[in-house]
Amino acid sequence: MQAVAMAAQPVIKVVGLCGSLREASWNRGLLNAAMEICKDSIKGIEFEYVDISQLPFTNEDLEVKGTYPSAVEAFRKKIEEADCFLFASPEYNYSVTAPLKNAIDWASRPPNVWADKAAAIVSAGGNFGGGRSQYHLRQIGIFIDLHFINKPELYVWGFESPPKFDSDGVLIDEETKQRLKALLLALQAFSLRLIKGKSE
Repeated sequence: MQAVAMAAQPVIKVVGLCGSLREASWNRGLLNAAMEICKDSIKGIEFEYVDISQLPFTNEDLEVKGTYPSAVEAFRKKIEEADCFLFASPEYNYSVTAPLKNAIDWASRPPNVWADKAAAIVSAGGNFGGGRSQYHLRQIGIFIDLHFINKPELYVWGFESPPKFDSDGVLIDEETKQRLKALLLALQAFSLRLIKGKSE
């Protein structure tokens, strides 16, 4: 019976979103590492990175008879089809970045395609490791009905020695990789709980 139950467990579709548009960003490096971890050592997760760099600024004038610009429609479809989300959110001026907030706003336009799904946050940077952006993102999530996992949290202090990332933004620290894996497993478990609750 246990084998049958395990076989019936749905595959969770995770969409990764990065608030930094820089190719060698540490935050992008965290998402790349998450993709590798899901592929190599976590069963039952499909991880897709979704680029937000081509989205226009949020503007209701671009909405025509309930439709959106093609880049926005494609992005919203990715969000709608996902089961949960992993945000890599660098901290800019104590908050989330403009590109990430723009993406969140587009997908929250009617109908809100974030609603009732699980999410987790990772961040890398100096000082607090991007932590204040995480707190602000959690506040945003309340209004758009995103359900963030509470623990584990992952803030990476990128300037610590030994280095956590190489010069190309690749995560090289094994301890951080293990912490990232634990976060992904928690996100998977929470997402499955939400999906089960919807079906009951």
